[in-house]
Parts: sequence; structure tokens; C-alpha cells
Amino acid sequence: MNEKYEPMKIEELTDILSLTIKEDEENKVASFLCQLSAFTEDSQFNVLFNAPSSSGKSYIPLEIANLFPKDDVIKIGNCSPTAFFHEQGTYDKTTNTTTVDLARKILIFLDMPHTGLLEKLRSFLSHDEKEMISKITDKGQKGGHKTKTVVLKGYPSVIFCSAGFNIDEQELTRFLVLSPEATQEKIEQGINQAIRKAVSPEEYEDFINSDPRRKLLKERILDIKRSHIGDIRISSEELVRGLFLANTKGLKPRHQRDIKRFMSLIKSIALLNHWWREQTMTGIIANEEDIREAFKIWEKISISQEMNLSPYIFNIYKDIIKPLWKEKAEAKKKDEFEFNKECGITRKEVLQKYFDVYRRPLDIYKLRMDVLRSLETAGLITQEQDQNNRRNMLILPAIDTDEHGVDEGGVIEDSFF
Repeated sequence: MNEKYEPMKIEELTDILSLTIKEDEENKVASFLCQLSAFTEDSQFNVLFNAPSSSGKSYIPLEIANLFPKDDVIKIGNCSPTAFFHEQGTYDKTTNTTTVDLARKILIFLDMPHTGLLEKLRSFLSHDEKEMISKITDKGQKGGHKTKTVVLKGYPSVIFCSAGFNIDEQELTRFLVLSPEATQEKIEQGINQAIRKAVSPEEYEDFINSDPRRKLLKERILDIKRSHIGDIRISSEELVRGLFLANTKGLKPRHQRDIKRFMSLIKSIALLNHWWREQTMTGIIANEEDIREAFKIWEKISISQEMNLSPYIFNIYKDIIKPLWKEKAEAKKKDEFEFNKECGITRKEVLQKYFDVYRRPLDIYKLRMDVLRSLETAGLITQEQDQNNRRNMLILPAIDTDEHGVDEGGVIEDSFF
């Protein structure tokens, strides 16, 4: 038991994080728990912020990183696929091996132009082994090249920010994929905060840093690090299985990784409150409250994860394509099924609706190559040639998505709560 702190629920954590991060409730909590998971033994998980430029995808993890000890956070502004392996570490002359220890570290890759680095880190991000051996070539002192052995050691928490949407499925399944919200309310609050910070920077910093809840959260994080909690077990196998499967529409291979991320969320919440959890010889036990708190987050973000889509692209389907299609069907007084056989949505209509909803333009190339291709791969739409104008392609939403809970999320049995 600890008299300095009190048990913290997700709602209270969200309220504290809202001092600097407006809206984006699930995004900021998931990002916080990801960074906190760095202080677990082997339950770290990874987050990918995927959204267009200027959407604030790097702002969230950077603001949260300010709460953590600086020595534990590694921020990388740009990094080529091979440069990461040239990081200076501990050199062992007898084995000619360089070891880079990343255990209990937080890696934040900011605005990465491509995902080539992720391809080379697949095994490391999957936590296949605590030590990943890489063979790379390096320039010798006398010219030419020589082989270099680099060992990446430990499990860090990794946050990767990218504006590119052409990401391989093998990378997507290794991350929780998140996208910052783009509502008018959030943008307005962000503008007001930026003005306040620019006009009175000292006053703004004093306001943020003097908040007693934020100060206590920073101290709490430091004490969690010092506690060096080892193994975190989960109390109820049945509850975890029931909640996870109730929110799943047909099992897919990627669910074998998703369940690990769900359990990592549970363990991170237990770590946040470890003083009030049952102790074991090597760590603590997450209780049923931790499981339900984690599920509040997982329930909101799991739908797009299942379809290997970033929330940004999924929201274009939910907020733009599906409503536009329904509006046209109602205007023609047609049943949706009959309408879908006869007509569809043009790309021009999608671009106009996108501007009306988000108040910014969408590039036609990005719509065609990134958005529509991803939605088609996920099975949410099909594209067919317009019989009246063969130069146009029509977008046809899948008519059975509502039946599978795509628009509203999963159905949760009351017996679990």
C-alpha cells in the first residue's frame, strides 16, 4: 500500500492528459499505456500513429513522453532503414559484437517517410526473442566493406508516426494503429491552446507544470520505474477470453497478436495501480477491474484493427462513403440492395463530401491509391465501371457491413459486467 497515491481509473488519467492533449481520449490513453508498458518485464507493445501530415500524429506521443524520465525516452526524427543498426552500443572485442540495450526504453520515431525500417525490425517488434542478432555491412578503415554483428537487446515500447498509408500487413499486425481525431471542436481547442502558449509561454508552462495532478502523475511514473515490477499475471482467464471474443467478428490469424496487445493494456493498467494489486514472488496480479478498464479502450479501437485499417481511413468509410451512399439511395427512394445493384458513388462525390465534413481537400491520387484500395482490401467496398460513363469508376459499399457490426462495434454480453 502507498499513502502518497490513490488508485487511478482511466477516466482520471484521461482528465490529467487533457491538460495538454485535447479530445483524442482513446488515442492519448493508449499512447500513455504503451509508454508505461516499457517498465514491464515483457509486456511492452507498439503503437503506429497513421494519418495525413499536420494532423497531430506526433504531438500526442511527444506530449505524453514529457511525463516520463528523459533518460528512458529516445526520440528519432529521421532514420534510414539501415542507420538504426549503426547505433553505438557496447562493443565486445572477443566476439566482435556490438550490443545495443533497449530494455525498458521508449522509442518514438517521428514523421518517418517510409516503413523500410519496420520491415527490418519485424522480429524485434514481434518480441520473438529478447535478443535480435543482425548482420550488416560497414565500411572498413582501409576501404571496402566488412560484416558487423549488432545485437538489439530487450523489449522497448515503440511508437512509430507515419503519414504514408501504403503499409504492409505484416507491419500493421505488429502495432495498435491509431489516428488523431480531426473534428472541428478538437482543431478549435488546439488553436486556442497554441495561441495561449505563444502569447504567454511562461504563464502557460507554469500553469501546466504547477497542476498538482500532473506533478503527482510524473512522480507516480518515476516510482513505478523504480519499483522494477517483474512478471504481471492476469487473474481471470475466462473474463479475458469472453470479452475479447465477444468483440470479435470471426477469428483471423492476426487475433493471435491482438489478444497479446489486449493483455498488455490490462497489464499496463495493473502496473499503474500496482500498490493495490496482489503481490507474487516475482511481480503482481492484474485483477478483474484492470481487465474491464482495458476493455473500455480496446472496445473503441478494435474495429479498425481487425480490418488492418488506420482509424483515419476507416472513418472516411464511416463518415463519408456510407452516409453519402445512403443519402443517394433515400433520394432515389430505393431499397439499399436494389440501389447498390444499379448505382454507386463517384470519386468526385467522395472528394466533395470529404471537404464538407473535414473542411480540407483530399488529393485524388491519395483517395484512389491509399483510401479506396485499403477499403477494398478490407472488404468494405467494391469498385465497378460506370455503365453510363466508362471513364468513371463507381464505389459500392458492402451492403452487409451493418450486420457485422462495422458501424457500431461489437456486441458485449451483459454477463461479463
